[in-house]
Amino acid sequence: MTDMLHGLLQASGWATLAVLLLGAVRPLLQRLGGAALVYRSWWLLPLVLIAPLLPSPVPAFTDSAPLLALGTVLHVAVVPTDAVLWPTLLIALWAAGAACVALAQWRGQRRFERALGTLQPRADGSWQASADPGLPALVGLLDPRVVVGPDFDQRFAPVERDLILQHEHQHRRHGDHWANAAVALLRCLFWFHPLLPWATRRFLFDQELACDARTVDPHPALRRIYANALLKAQLVHPVAPMACHWRSQPMLKERIGMLKEHKRNVVPRWSGQLLVLGLCVGISTMAWASQRAADTQTRITAEPAAGTDGSSSPDAATVGAQAKLMSPPAYPKSAFEQNISGKVVLRVNVDAEGRTSGVSVISSTPAGVFDAVSIAAAQKWTFEPARRDGKPVASALQIPLTFALDQPEPAPAP
Repeated sequence: MTDMLHGLLQASGWATLAVLLLGAVRPLLQRLGGAALVYRSWWLLPLVLIAPLLPSPVPAFTDSAPLLALGTVLHVAVVPTDAVLWPTLLIALWAAGAACVALAQWRGQRRFERALGTLQPRADGSWQASADPGLPALVGLLDPRVVVGPDFDQRFAPVERDLILQHEHQHRRHGDHWANAAVALLRCLFWFHPLLPWATRRFLFDQELACDARTVDPHPALRRIYANALLKAQLVHPVAPMACHWRSQPMLKERIGMLKEHKRNVVPRWSGQLLVLGLCVGISTMAWASQRAADTQTRITAEPAAGTDGSSSPDAATVGAQAKLMSPPAYPKSAFEQNISGKVVLRVNVDAEGRTSGVSVISSTPAGVFDAVSIAAAQKWTFEPARRDGKPVASALQIPLTFALDQPEPAPAP
């Protein structure tokens, strides 16, 4: 539970940094590359959320003899067990909020699709609805369709209809419906994030601006006609969570203003591309590195000691077991309250598949205080199995664990 909460908080922190950074550099990106570059910069958000999930290399646990003595000092800041229920309650609250947001979005999508009425295929490849809850739009995820309203032919001139259909096909060609689905998922997972509503609106606005630019850039002479088509359509109905709407009233002024801009030269566009690439790579690498640093704090790490079987050096054909995941044991509440420190020496048997096959206590000081938590933690450890002549073999490790509480520094004498 605590790992899940830590992951959510870490992801929220990186999402906050990404959103604030995108908001800060947006005017510069707009000048360098226009709406398409601004929309492309939103790749930073999923990248910083995915980067901490990527595996990081774990330092080798041992590369010496099959039986090794490895040591580590475990400094633990322990929360009393009375507070253990808080992570469970917080996870339950988060899950309830995510379920409510998912239900609300599903109902909104279903309401929109039902309000379309009967769909009839058209000769231009689109579909015509019997009602207009907010059309034209690209509707659907796995099989998206361009759906127009019942008065589409009467409201728009032929050239305007062609531009509108090109706009919706641009959405489908660039996978904007999948991007909207990803945004819907993020709204469920991070429903508690205060910046998410603004980021969602800004992302959808940038998506429409980028699609407008892709549609009219090949036809600069049709910009005025395109703007007139926008003015003819004012969206007054609630939008669906996963639909790319042609009409978007809150940003109408910004969309028309974008149409007045001229194309930029190639050099600034390439400069903007490099800037976006640098931001994505740099911030994502920082997120990945922070996950690696967190791993080294939560896993037991130790330096290999000399072999305990009397050999001065291991056989060249033998490679000892190596750690994959070694979560530290919990500090017992009674020992924490009484400020007790101690040491436990474990013998851990590792099978040929790298799993812990047996754990026994060789010695413990004080006796019996830290035995149970040490054995419980060791039973969950996983390893890269030892190898002899290139084949995995069973092995044993002798691992001393030192339990020590972090002591506060004494106050300076007056």
